[in-house]
Amino acid sequence: MVKIAVLKETAPGETRVSASPETVKKFIALGASVSVEKDAGVSASIGNSDYESAGASVGSLSSVLKDADIILGVQGPDPKALVGMNAGAWLVAGLDPFGQRSRVDAYAKAGVDALAMEFMPRITRAQSMDILSSQSNLSGYKAVIEAASVYGRAFPMMMTAAGTVSAAKAFIMGVGVAGLQAIATARRLGAQVSATDVRSATKEQIESLGAKAIFVENVAGIEGEGAGGYATEMSDEYKAAQTELVSAHIAKQDIVITTALIPGRPAPRLISDAQIATMKPGSVIFDLAVAQGGNVEGSKPDEIVVKHGVKIVGYSNTPAHLAADTSALFSRNLYNFLSAFWDKEAGRPVLPDDDEITAAIRLTKDGKVVNDRLLA
Repeated sequence: MVKIAVLKETAPGETRVSASPETVKKFIALGASVSVEKDAGVSASIGNSDYESAGASVGSLSSVLKDADIILGVQGPDPKALVGMNAGAWLVAGLDPFGQRSRVDAYAKAGVDALAMEFMPRITRAQSMDILSSQSNLSGYKAVIEAASVYGRAFPMMMTAAGTVSAAKAFIMGVGVAGLQAIATARRLGAQVSATDVRSATKEQIESLGAKAIFVENVAGIEGEGAGGYATEMSDEYKAAQTELVSAHIAKQDIVITTALIPGRPAPRLISDAQIATMKPGSVIFDLAVAQGGNVEGSKPDEIVVKHGVKIVGYSNTPAHLAADTSALFSRNLYNFLSAFWDKEAGRPVLPDDDEITAAIRLTKDGKVVNDRLLA
């Protein structure tokens, strides 16, 4: 019987867990045994007894790892802690391969087959396995909620006997999964919402959510979407026109949410100090990319920075601020991945070497780093 080990997260500020009682039951139904490190789910509102009721055993790290075939995590564990598992055990987690390359090398040396879930390809059959999308969805929601909390005024227009309270104006920069959820959330809170993106195909998505699309109309330069739905390079003329348009628009906004990330690279700079200076005092910017260098000049992880009277907010780990829900979704992503490759005869998941998903997420195998993106 294949043994699945669920580890307690050790990264500072990480409150999520990689398996829920729901997914534990499903793994057991497939024929696996599940062992959960003690208190792994406490910060996500899941008690040890909840796992035991689902059929898992709960114990120390050493007992959980002993003879483990598959190790689940939210973030990559310390390679030195991975002792006692079976040779060739799988490590399935968000592994930050570019930022933690030396750790990937250590996984290879330890004989672990490391599978980076954030490298999941953006193809139809992998949508339910995509941890970036599931976590970004709730991050977009949380960004608006936190901005509303810091903002010193109400979001919706209110008609009162003492007069009218004007609706807040919210501007969403970057219309991926997080941006779309931010638009929807700001709309639900009653703000007047606008949004922009460098991908022309997002204009219809913005308008379908009832927001105003802010795009450069008179300059060519958007070349369309690249691989995986990411934007391709813009012309210099378009970049200049986009900067001018955004600068004029930002000056009128009360709330700005930035969401732009580029895999394996620092976050692109979207808002400069000069642009912040044009905003009204009391306005709020939430930088969802602050942990990757930030979209906003001067933003700092887990701090409220005040510049020119504008509050700039950003979390180093936004999904960790909604641990119960983000853990539930993350756990389903991992289950959906493993169950899709489950071989009933083998009694465990099997990854074909020629599969598109295998090639994308496998970092190490047989003691070597094998991922093309890392080797390049």
